[in-house]
Amino acid sequence: MAHPMEPLAKKIFKGVLVAELMGIFGAYFLFNKMNTSQDFGQTRKKKFPFILKVYYKSIEQSGLYRIREQDQEKWLNSKN
Repeated sequence: MAHPMEPLAKKIFKGVLVAELMGIFGAYFLFNKMNTSQDFGQTRKKKFPFILKVYYKSIEQSGLYRIREQDQEKWLNSKN
């Protein structure tokens, strides 16, 4: 005999799974876009600076350095 809560539990599980997958793909899209476009990174800097900090921290954790400095140099040169 099936319990009446099983369909609800399945729906909740599916909802959580879909939300997690959307979060993973969203984070990948954001990281990829910031990794390929300095201009996109600059707009993130203005609107959501904490996202840029997390991006640079993850890049530095992977062993790539000077990305932050290169971006800042480009942004300074574009202002002048």
